[in-house]
Amino acid sequence: MNALGRITAMPALPEALKGLRELAYNLWWTWNPEAQLLFEQIDPAQWKRFRKNPVRTLLDADPERLASLAENPAYVGAVQATVSGFHQYLKSRPKRPPRVAYFSMEYGFHESLPLYSGGLGILAGDHVKAASDMGLDLSAVGIFYHEGYFRQELTPEGQQREVYEELRAEELPLLPVLKEGRPLRVGVEFPGRTVYITAYRLEVGTIPVYLMSTNLPENRPEDRALTARLYAPGQEIRIEQEMILGIGGVRLLRALGLEPEVWHMNEGHAAFLGLERIREGVAAGYSFAEALEIAASGSLFTTHTPVPAGHDSFPFELVERYLEGWWDRLGISKEEFLALGREEKSYGPVFSMSNLALRTSRAAGGVSALHGQVSRTMFQHLWKGLEAEEVPIGHITNGVHTFSFLHPEMHALYARCFPKAWAAELHNPAHWTVERLEEDELWRIRNRLRAQLVEEVRERLVEQRRRNGELPARLRAAEKVLDPSALTIGFARRFATYKRAILMFADPERLLAILNGPLPVQFIFAGKAHPKDEPGKEFLKKLAEKIRALGLEDKVILLENYDLGLARVLVQGVDVWLNTPRRPMEASGTSGMKAALNGALNFSVLDGWWAEAFNTTNGWAIGDERTYATEEAQDHADAQSFYDTLQYEIIPLFYARGAVGTPSGWLAMVRDSIRTCGPTYSAQRMVGEYHQKFYTPLAQRAAHLLEGGGAALRELANWKTLVKNHWDGVRLWAEVPSSTDPPLRVRAFVQAYGIPTETLRVELVVRRHNGDLEIIPLKPSGQERESLLFTGSYQPTRPGSYTYGVRVAAVHPKLSNPREVAFVKWAQPGVEELVQA
Repeated sequence: MNALGRITAMPALPEALKGLRELAYNLWWTWNPEAQLLFEQIDPAQWKRFRKNPVRTLLDADPERLASLAENPAYVGAVQATVSGFHQYLKSRPKRPPRVAYFSMEYGFHESLPLYSGGLGILAGDHVKAASDMGLDLSAVGIFYHEGYFRQELTPEGQQREVYEELRAEELPLLPVLKEGRPLRVGVEFPGRTVYITAYRLEVGTIPVYLMSTNLPENRPEDRALTARLYAPGQEIRIEQEMILGIGGVRLLRALGLEPEVWHMNEGHAAFLGLERIREGVAAGYSFAEALEIAASGSLFTTHTPVPAGHDSFPFELVERYLEGWWDRLGISKEEFLALGREEKSYGPVFSMSNLALRTSRAAGGVSALHGQVSRTMFQHLWKGLEAEEVPIGHITNGVHTFSFLHPEMHALYARCFPKAWAAELHNPAHWTVERLEEDELWRIRNRLRAQLVEEVRERLVEQRRRNGELPARLRAAEKVLDPSALTIGFARRFATYKRAILMFADPERLLAILNGPLPVQFIFAGKAHPKDEPGKEFLKKLAEKIRALGLEDKVILLENYDLGLARVLVQGVDVWLNTPRRPMEASGTSGMKAALNGALNFSVLDGWWAEAFNTTNGWAIGDERTYATEEAQDHADAQSFYDTLQYEIIPLFYARGAVGTPSGWLAMVRDSIRTCGPTYSAQRMVGEYHQKFYTPLAQRAAHLLEGGGAALRELANWKTLVKNHWDGVRLWAEVPSSTDPPLRVRAFVQAYGIPTETLRVELVVRRHNGDLEIIPLKPSGQERESLLFTGSYQPTRPGSYTYGVRVAAVHPKLSNPREVAFVKWAQPGVEELVQA
């Protein structure tokens, strides 16, 4: 057929079931099991085959089956009750200011929408869900990848194959975004052409998510494919996708008449939105400096990557070609434009999207305390003169959307044992009254969830082997793998080499001694490697090879196609969640949070979130917080810690059964894990912190700048321009005593012609030998030697060796963020040593 297009006919639902359509088109159903059950009952086999997609389930529903359900009073009553609950949810969440636009390259809402590759997308999905639960006035922007992210197939040898499937928007809970009755179109200028963008609207509770697509007949075939696949290979298509997200996303929101007060970039992929917002400001009559302040004052950048190579950057030549003419639109030179993203590499300068995001925002953060520390060091070069801990990059530790991952049986148990306010105030530790969780009931549920996991693993493994054409004996063996009553440990994540999936195989003899010991233990592995990550793919092959070579195929299972559906089953059913990243390369990690919610215990390297959560009684640590001279030394030490802890602590505790057959010591740790992890690592707590620490202050700052016709904006922009023009002429020197005995008395002299005196801050910076930093402001003390004089003294409060220096910083006292230091210069020469006995 020479196809001209497609039409989709939704079945005419019986009057009693019309509410099903409303439920199908709002992802509220993804965290409400009662809604999912309604669709599953239509056709359980279809529901599973369609990856639990309610829209597709309705499209393929047998009319006779629907008619039969419409005559079933219990089913009709369940539909009515669920729809009523959905309506009550929407009504009870009025929009809380400020208006926020949330941009992310990927979103992980549900396995039926494969628009995610890993933790970044799952975090974005949980952020949006929690924003809905909390009634935030947030709109999300992303891309509809009509081939999604790949489905993974594994050969018996562990070789990964990527399979892409066409996603049809009309078979998903997506509706086209219309303007005046026609599909909305916006354009983004590429070299020699304009690429047109349309969008689909996805409802997630109260939050609209706008997913853009270039798959339009007016675009060239290669441009229609720009939004086909998430993270398509090649720098050219990557910059094109990021221009669509950042520039196209802003234009989409403007075309819809939306005026966000805060712009949240979830990773650097969206950083081009800053350029577009500056362009808008210049077009409205502001100078570049003023437009930059307008754009940056309301912008937030969240970084998720502790590895420098993980931050997108482009050659200058590519940026000049794709963004030619933008410097003219912004009213600056090409060199100034490129400087917005400039990063110096050993092989020359590149245009860094993370640097662009940081230079066009006034708030930034990592996703755990340790990651915030790593990020401050990584980006210290952007704040020359500041010590690493002063760099204005904070952190908000990630959290997970509780009801998207909590098993219904655990949910029911908590609802019975916790206060009524628990479900509405998940972040409140006082509501997690774990002492009310009865030991016998908790253990019975944990046993059932483990048995369900084993059943699911067997089904998937049979299908995996059948697809690979393996012999009937291998299929029969797959039906019997794992023991539903044995200690079960799960490891599932993206297969990047730093996550060290094969760490447990470092000493095969030791591993075999443990696995073949008197107390059974079994492992389930899953994970995808990025299509272009050849070392990650090699890790998959090595894992499969080691399992086979050691004869562990009935005790160590490697499953293909790790997605949200498999993730839920794993985190709900395992007894222990294993995580082995090479510290400090795990920014946060969230899978372990989901496992803890369901009563599993974490066994992890002290990295990311677990470095904050671990308290010795809620799980186990692999290794310690030491820094090793080499990766090999770290791997060896961590492997030995893994074996020792597993053999001498975890296995004996799991099988230490009391007179009634329950492991009381184990369940005590489970209770403590639930108590400490449940409230603290909820997305509700996370989004609440974003609202309090970032969204509200940014909106207030942006509004302040534009008050009174923009007087504050002009003052700040003019001041920054003035300081920039005169900073090279600033001179600073200091007089310090020759004695190293405290107290230290300092006199500093500053010459800063043309810069307002009140914006200069002179400081004594003292670092103790253990790394502690102190900042002591020096006081203005008149003039001397044709210079401004600043004086002060320092008396150490503890014995030790201290290094100190003196610096001058330019900080606007009224308009700048207190941590936004525009310019810093240190006194020369070098530093002196101060010793207190």
